[in-house]
Amino acid sequence: MTQSLDEILAGDAELPLGGDLKTTVESWLRHVTIERGQSAATREAYERDARQFLAFLKVHLGHPPCLQDLERLDAKTIRAFLASRRKSGVTSRSLARSLSALRTFFRWLERENTLSNRAILQVAAPKIPHSIPKPLTVDGAASLVENNTSDSAEWIAARDTAVLLLLYGAGLRISEALSLTPASAPIHGREVMHITGKGGKERLVPALPIVSEAITTYMRLCPYALAADEPLFRGARGGPLSPRLIQLAMEKLRLELGLPETATPHALRHSFATHLLSAGADLRQIQELLGHASLSTTQVYTEVNRDRLLAVYEQAHPRATRR
Repeated sequence: MTQSLDEILAGDAELPLGGDLKTTVESWLRHVTIERGQSAATREAYERDARQFLAFLKVHLGHPPCLQDLERLDAKTIRAFLASRRKSGVTSRSLARSLSALRTFFRWLERENTLSNRAILQVAAPKIPHSIPKPLTVDGAASLVENNTSDSAEWIAARDTAVLLLLYGAGLRISEALSLTPASAPIHGREVMHITGKGGKERLVPALPIVSEAITTYMRLCPYALAADEPLFRGARGGPLSPRLIQLAMEKLRLELGLPETATPHALRHSFATHLLSAGADLRQIQELLGHASLSTTQVYTEVNRDRLLAVYEQAHPRATRR
């Protein structure tokens, strides 16, 4: 009986491939992790994208795909894959990421002299709707990090406060905050953190005294031994803290404080950048603090700042047109 694409993707079994292609995909994923230094999350995303594409080919061709099938691949088939994912409800952003991963794979195949097929370059990436970050107001961000009224244990409340302060006070991604160890945390007079972000890019991030104080308070209250090179933030049972627990804590605080649904952990990082820009910080400095590889990524915050300025203008100016 022939499996559908959805049945293949839903299954736990390893995707059946031609032997040569299976080995090649595994080699590519090792290259992504070891030679390119990509994070485990990036590797998982690439593996997922490759699995979805090869599952589609298995249904489309009627047999497990092999390297010869990839060499004969045409742009029409790639577009059919994107169309099938679109019908499954996948967003344009996710489709663009999948196409980017596949282009990376085919470029690697060519560099390795495995095969050459540039059909994928003929396929245009889906247009992604323009969006800008949704930061909190200064008061909203402050209320989140200052009013943690968790009914959990005192040390858990202190832990959540310390993590949220790292997001808003230092602009860290949640994964970066949870990767800190006692040896890398801004305590014992250390005022700067060495952070490794996306793509293994390293940066120096200064820590405000309030952030250091919150971490010190958490460490004093934490009931678990915190070895210098082990995760700083722990779950209730002593294991590494899951990002999901911080997301849940944020949801609870958001409801208690009447904040919008856009008040997520990552919104605190957006707030960090937007509030610095509003206070006159240089865009290049903000780029360095956030760890953005390109200034164009950071420039999106100028749009946030402009929209806020226009909103204030229309609200406050006596000749502004009220809506």
